[in-house]
Amino acid sequence: DNVGDVAGMGADLYESYCGSILATAALGAAVGAHKVAGGDEGAFAQAVGYVTAPMIIAGIGTILSIIGIFMVKCREGASQSNLLKALLIGTLGSSALIVLVVMGVAQFSDLMTWGIVGSVIAGLASGVIIGQSTEYYTSDEYKPTKGIAEQAQMGPATTIIDGLATGMYSAGVPVITIVIGILCAFAFAGGFTDMNMGLYGVGFAAVGMLATLGITLATDAYGPIADNAGGNAEMAHLPPEVRERTDALDSLGNTTAATGKGFAIGSAALTAMALLAAYIEEVKIWVAKLADLTDDKLFHVGTSAFTNDKELAGDGVVYAATAQIKDFVEAYDLSIMNPLLLCGLFLGGMMAFVFCAMTMKAVGRAAGAMVNEVRRQFKEIPGIMEGTGKPDYARCVAISTAGAQREMIVPSILAIAVPVATGLVLGVPGVMGLLAGGLTTGFVLATMLNNAGGAWDNAKKYIERGHYGGKGSEAHKAGVVGDTVGDPCKDTSGPSLNILIKLMAMVSVVFSPLVVKFSPVVQEALGIVFKAAGVE
Repeated sequence: DNVGDVAGMGADLYESYCGSILATAALGAAVGAHKVAGGDEGAFAQAVGYVTAPMIIAGIGTILSIIGIFMVKCREGASQSNLLKALLIGTLGSSALIVLVVMGVAQFSDLMTWGIVGSVIAGLASGVIIGQSTEYYTSDEYKPTKGIAEQAQMGPATTIIDGLATGMYSAGVPVITIVIGILCAFAFAGGFTDMNMGLYGVGFAAVGMLATLGITLATDAYGPIADNAGGNAEMAHLPPEVRERTDALDSLGNTTAATGKGFAIGSAALTAMALLAAYIEEVKIWVAKLADLTDDKLFHVGTSAFTNDKELAGDGVVYAATAQIKDFVEAYDLSIMNPLLLCGLFLGGMMAFVFCAMTMKAVGRAAGAMVNEVRRQFKEIPGIMEGTGKPDYARCVAISTAGAQREMIVPSILAIAVPVATGLVLGVPGVMGLLAGGLTTGFVLATMLNNAGGAWDNAKKYIERGHYGGKGSEAHKAGVVGDTVGDPCKDTSGPSLNILIKLMAMVSVVFSPLVVKFSPVVQEALGIVFKAAGVE
């Protein structure tokens, strides 16, 4: 619990946090550099503001999240819905304070425009909506989880089917929220007149969503704390009413953990979107640098040519310093009709499923090793069941730790190698397709797995509280099967997809010079280069 739901989720959200800030700062630098190259007066000072603004927003969010934590109040004997409302008040309070301070910064300084404020608000609102949607689909206060518990009366098969259906349904609201959030952030920042500013606004939506990270991560950490308390109560043989209370806290903790994971998935999607835009900017930088290394000072992309020499610009030659993103979109033919991009899309979708399968298999193998060790100890250490003998806990922890590290080697290599290989063979269009396919498929799949797992877990807890026969009933046995299936979904495969979509984007950004320089050579050797009509 501590490793997975505190350290693991913390590392995931920290990656999104840093990734969104750096991607937005890079996009801000690109906007500033474009204005400086265009000869705008005062553009350099503006460019510095564009780079520092996301860091300032993140800093404001960190401070105000601490204040939001003190807004969380609850009374003795509060129901689960009361406790969830108390946590929501803290999140909404932090969000409202962040909006007010950001509006003040926009009003009294030149660091950001009101359009950027709108983008930040779009991100904050998206985070709150995704959190509430996750709560609805995973809390046993609401119909979806109660429905799974009801289906458990008919056996494990119907429990699994209803849980899968609930998880699939639950993907709808987060996806629509992210779609609306991206469109709003893009539009508020002026993206429909200046694409660079629009993408900068999308980056700010990611920064805005993660501005409340302090309180969101604290809420997420509540789950494993409550779960550990229940484990301690059971191992210490405390009275049954203690375990009942910790179970109630644990049920709430499952919902807050699922909400935290939903937030992590949404923020990962926005961060990956910002990194996608940063990738194009990085390609732009390296096209300009590589143009300087050629004899004619030109770098050819398809039927277009780019130069870093202003005097050579014109007659089909684009000056790289003032080139817009749309110039590179046209030059590399980043359209859905380009088979290279389409192949990348399929590969991105495949990566999400293959990575998911590999992590699930890894859990199965590590769990098998753990079961064998437990059986060995029961046979070889006398008195464990009677409480007179002490089990070797450290051995079990060592098996799971070593197993986790060993099993992640191949998936990690795959996440790094595939973007590089795709880039070298399919070029920039292939990488864009890979990242877009991985982002869309990974986001939806992660949401489904996370919410299905959380709903199965809470359906079991709901039955254990005395519904449909309570503990030991046939419904409870079916609920345990659902919970067992749900654990690797919500604790391993779902969260790992967040890492995958961000890692592939970051690897693509880092290896962009390799792809820009050598993919034309590889494609020429493979005979998959587009040529003008009549050209051999």
